[in-house]
Amino acid sequence: MTSSAVTADSHRFDYSPWDFWRAADAAAHDRQRARQASLRASLAASTLGEDCFVSELAAVQNDVLELGDRTYLAAHVYTSGELRAGRDCTVNAFTVVRGRVTLGDSVRIGAHTSILGFNHSIAPDVEVFRQPQTSRGITIGDDVWVGSHVVVLDGVTVGNKAVLAAGAVVTKDVPAGAVVGGNPARVIKWRVPWLAPGADPASVASSADKRDLGDRLVAFVDRAREQAGEVLERSFDPDLGLFTDRPGRPVTVRAQCDAVEIAHYLTGTAPTQLPAAEQVERLRGWQDPETGLVAPLRADGSQRPVYDDIDGPPSTFDRILWGESSYHVLCVGYALDLLGSRFPAPVRVVEEADAATVVGLLESLPWATEAWPAGSDVDMLGTAVLWNLRQGRRGQPGATEALLGWLATQHDPATGVWGRPSPADGWLQPVNGFYRLTRGTYAQFGLPVPYPERTIDTVLAHAADLRYFAPDRQNACNVLDVAHPLWLCRKQTGHRGEEVTRLAHRLLSDALGRWVDGQGLGFRAPHPSASALPDAEPGLQGTEMWLAIVWLLADLAGLADLVGYRPAGIHSPDVAARLSP
Repeated sequence: MTSSAVTADSHRFDYSPWDFWRAADAAAHDRQRARQASLRASLAASTLGEDCFVSELAAVQNDVLELGDRTYLAAHVYTSGELRAGRDCTVNAFTVVRGRVTLGDSVRIGAHTSILGFNHSIAPDVEVFRQPQTSRGITIGDDVWVGSHVVVLDGVTVGNKAVLAAGAVVTKDVPAGAVVGGNPARVIKWRVPWLAPGADPASVASSADKRDLGDRLVAFVDRAREQAGEVLERSFDPDLGLFTDRPGRPVTVRAQCDAVEIAHYLTGTAPTQLPAAEQVERLRGWQDPETGLVAPLRADGSQRPVYDDIDGPPSTFDRILWGESSYHVLCVGYALDLLGSRFPAPVRVVEEADAATVVGLLESLPWATEAWPAGSDVDMLGTAVLWNLRQGRRGQPGATEALLGWLATQHDPATGVWGRPSPADGWLQPVNGFYRLTRGTYAQFGLPVPYPERTIDTVLAHAADLRYFAPDRQNACNVLDVAHPLWLCRKQTGHRGEEVTRLAHRLLSDALGRWVDGQGLGFRAPHPSASALPDAEPGLQGTEMWLAIVWLLADLAGLADLVGYRPAGIHSPDVAARLSP
């Protein structure tokens, strides 16, 4: 399969199918649909779910082929016999799956693996090739990772959540939750410790709690996936061809981007309300070529001038950063990224700023009293640098270094954050500002946080403030702005690890009970005392943010493998770019 946008590797999607339905062109999509139609016609029994992919380089010779939604067979895969696979399964390049094989949901199979659900008799008086074959079949449960160069022999059953390490030769059943390796494979450790024989009785209660939380997490994600289309359709205005945050609200730039991220999390595709190419064209068309910013929308869907949300035309670099246009650098840029595109022009207001201008802006921000909006401006600066780098535009000499150098010298080593607490808000401003600031700089560019232990101390102190973290007081901003800093710092240190894990369990447990069928999640926690507040109603912003929060908290709690999606876009945990030349 090829895409007109891909010239260096004409078989990109045959070997990396996960990007196919998002990034391949319409002609490639048509060829894949024709390929699947041919399979249905030629095989005795076949069922192919939505957004499957079967490489044209794969040899598919099955009597029965059942592939669940988003399951793929990559290049040079060889399948025969009866293959029944659930949703979100991957069979990577050069893998052989033959005989009678059943895969559960979310089974990931590495390259050059052989899963052989049949065998030869080996009586000595008859040549092997003349002897009858036998087949007991192979069954692999849900959420199983099969590494590269693994061999699984006929008659084996692999339990849920097991891991077959690279090179393993699996000749006997694998218990649920086990990690096996070697030849013959044996249990080397436990992915799910509470399933191990003789688990420590002292940990049974906490393990049971974790198992219960894991079950709730899986149910939450399944429910969200099933209802993703309904949630998006609820907020789509067909007359304007645009999304609103929730019914009855005005159209906004952010709502379009939230829809793209939700669809990516839960379906792996663009929102189906409009063709992906049309969504890309509109998002790109909203960028102001003079400044590189994206202005807000009017109620009729037309775009306001980029300077409308500040008092008069800008005369200095700092004045243009105030207003909605600043955040749109993040959300539109990342929505385009998820759709396989990018801004047509650099963010010129950042590209043209020299080191002195950047330092002047940073020193003018209200760090002492409003560290949160100050961190927001830094987030915009860092993300603009990212998009400009993606276009080969490094900006003025020393400007990015001035940004990072100023932050490093102003970082408080006693607290790990920028800014100080106040009697009115406690640690709210510095902690929320820390999230926005580090998201667009340290996290986005893979840089270590200077004082991770002190940051964890400060964030845990803030999370103990019941004004923000009692179950009926939580909102998506405040919980995200605790979860991400803890997640970022825990990449560097295990400081106060048990406390971090307990907090993650508590906040995750709170979040999992908030899904509203057909509507998604509200920005603010639903509670009788807050039910009349507008931001408690489910909408796209709340749904997008809480989906990212659920993954971050699950990862802190050791349950991320159960989520089945990984945040992308604004809340991606992955490094977006390195600053080295």
